[in-house]
Amino acid sequence: MSQQNQILDVNETIAKSEAFIAKYKKILILSAVAIAAVVALGVGAVYYLNAQNEKAQAEIALGQKYFVTGEWDKALKGDGATFKGYEKIASDYAFTDAANIAHLYVGLSYFNKGEYKKAIEHLEAFSPKGDASISPNALAALANAYVAEKQLDKAVSYFKKAADKADNPALSPLYLIQAGEILESQNKKEEANKIYTKIKTDYPTSQYSMVNDQNGAVVGAEIDKYIQRTQ
Repeated sequence: MSQQNQILDVNETIAKSEAFIAKYKKILILSAVAIAAVVALGVGAVYYLNAQNEKAQAEIALGQKYFVTGEWDKALKGDGATFKGYEKIASDYAFTDAANIAHLYVGLSYFNKGEYKKAIEHLEAFSPKGDASISPNALAALANAYVAEKQLDKAVSYFKKAADKADNPALSPLYLIQAGEILESQNKKEEANKIYTKIKTDYPTSQYSMVNDQNGAVVGAEIDKYIQRTQ
């Protein structure tokens, strides 16, 4: 495939925000489940929930089973029995750490329901902290919601923020790739090239930057293809 055709393919894909969302939605859903697991285990939860929020923390835990299994309406509105729903938790504990986490769950739930404006509202209300797992995923989810609403400049900005917040070879290149692809769709090749070059330079051990060996043959790093087509 020629370099020009590669660029056209990228443009045709990103021009339809639904296609972009579909491309990365599985990763985003897995990230959402990971967020629930991290909070449930207390790993990094110190940034979000303190001893004064024990009651709220217990209420948040009640809804995680609905979140993990993709029962978004119950996660949002409650089950009519023991769990009141993350929207109500966000309202009842306004301006607390518990409300902050609840906004994240609400935003991710609405995203997965395809209600992107509501997702943006709650993901914007979520305040990232100093962790390297929950916050980057939240910022990336917000970026994807902006893609769905065709607010591409904001999407690029939040993908970059997610990459900076994660600052690791597993997540940061993934977020930067998404930012670069959006820039390509806007014909901002120079900006996209800078991002792809950053991936190769700053994250040489990432899956995108590593040289591969397939059946004894050396295959160039995947990121080189991105760099080449934006030169």
